[in-house]
Formats: sequence, structure tokens, C-alpha cells
Amino acid sequence: MISWTYRHRFVVGDQTFRVAVKTSTGRLQSELLLSDRAVAHDMTLVQSAADLRNHQLLHTLQDGRRLEVEVGLVGSWRVGIAVRIDGVLVHESHPGQPLRYPDWMRRQLEKAHGATAEESALQAVRAAQQAAQWQRNKWSLFADLSLGLLFFVVAKFTDLTTAALVGAAAGLSLVLVQRHVKVDLLGGLALFGVVMLLVSAGFSLAFQDDWAVKMKSTILGLLTAALFLSDGAFNRGRYFGQRMARYLMQPVDFPRLSLGMGVLGLVMAGLNYGVAAWFSTDVWLTYSTFGDTVLVIAMFFGVLRFAKPKA
Repeated sequence: MISWTYRHRFVVGDQTFRVAVKTSTGRLQSELLLSDRAVAHDMTLVQSAADLRNHQLLHTLQDGRRLEVEVGLVGSWRVGIAVRIDGVLVHESHPGQPLRYPDWMRRQLEKAHGATAEESALQAVRAAQQAAQWQRNKWSLFADLSLGLLFFVVAKFTDLTTAALVGAAAGLSLVLVQRHVKVDLLGGLALFGVVMLLVSAGFSLAFQDDWAVKMKSTILGLLTAALFLSDGAFNRGRYFGQRMARYLMQPVDFPRLSLGMGVLGLVMAGLNYGVAAWFSTDVWLTYSTFGDTVLVIAMFFGVLRFAKPKA
């Protein structure tokens, strides 16, 4: 995930260019933009000291001259640029200061990644796979978060029944929109979120009661837990565990993954019931929109540790 973005601006003739540099753990991306249109791009996946290099952004100007923008570090943390036209320096973000990675950073990487060439290549492939997976799944994640926030806002201003009905309508609309866009809006947890909203709406229409809406997560949590626990205990995780493992970037033991997810479902079902029974509707709404997501993520890392294959 992107952790910081640096931006630099410079002018060549009557054209204004911008350089956007996005940094994240193990990854550095640079873009050259002209009128908010990307005209050049460079990226490095930093897995070893050999990967530390300055970015080169190349563009041909209207008069045919060659524009070259060099992007690199100034000192230990600042990102700077040097602009050249046909090899002649015309602009520096930090005049007189070289663009280079500090020696201590190279030594740190050499110490941390004393891997063979084959291991370094494998690490680079995994990093590229993770980046591709994020690009593939990010829109469905945004869609799922948007549906959750919509439920939260509507419930704040009306009631849980209305929020459930509005959320269900929004979820169905998302299914229709998916037919006309190329990005995946329903992958990952987004489709599960739509199903949850439809179930909430069904509970609301059937019982006309806020308590039924609150108990939706508990009932579905218990059902999901029963399915995962049964799969892990009696089917060695060959159904739910094996299918879930397809979305993970690490090897897992299928039975242990199913059992871990089953326990997670039981815990979350119990927590939802406790918050619904002992706290106000506003507290439950805040918990169900924000709190349980954080808890699920934290507990899921524990499940992954439990599901790690034994050496």
C-alpha cells in the first residue's frame, strides 16, 4: 500500500510538467505528467541493494527535443529530480545536490537480503504478484467499504430497517453496474457484502425489527463457522479451506485454515451478540461498520499463523 507521495513541478517553454513519486514498502513508482496526463513511467521493486537505482522518465517535446527527468534520493529521505533536455541540465529540485541512494541504505539491504540470485528473483516475482493482486482486487475493496459506509450513514439519520433496504438496493445496483465496467467490483469480499445487505433487508421485511437486523451478523457468523468447522474436521479442508487458499500469497494447511476460520466466525458471532445486547444501537452501528472489520483483520493474521504448514 502507498505510504507517501512526493511531487515536483517544472516548466519547459509554455508546458508545465509534474513529477509524482509514490513510495511504499519495497516499491517506488515515478510518473511524468503533462496536463494531468501521464507521459512517462518508471518503477522499481526493491528486493536487494542491486535494485537501488534512479528512475529515468523520458519524453519527446513538441519540437522534437528529448526530455529526460532523473528521479532519486537527496540525502536519506527526500526525493529530488534533475531535468535535462538533449543532455543539458535545465532544472534541479535541489541544486548542487547529487541524486543517489546513501551507502547505509545499500549496506542495510545487503545485510537484510543476503539471498542468492534465485531467491532474489523469487522475491521479486512474489512482490510483482502481490502488486498485481492489489490492482485486481482494489476496486472490489472500495465497493465493499462504500456499501458499509452507506449503511452506516443511512442508519445514523433514519433507522436500521431503512438502512438495510437502501443498502440492498445499492448492492443490487452494483451488480448491474458490474455488467458495464471492466474493473472487478464484486470480487473478494464485495459480493459477500452485497449478500449480507440482502440478508439484512430480508430480515427487516420479515420481522420489521431492528433487533433482527443486528442479529444478522450473529446468525450468519454461526452458519459460516459451522460450515468451516465441518469442512476442517470431516473433509480436511478440501472444500472451503482449499478454495480460500487460492486468494492467499502463502502456503497453508487446508484443514487448519478451515478450523481457524470456523473459530474466527464463532468469536465474531459472539462479539456481535454481546455488543447488540449490552450496548445502544449507535454503539452497535459504529462497531459493526468499523470495529469488527479491524478485529477480523487482526484475527485473520492469527489464523494464517495457525494455518502455516508444519515444517
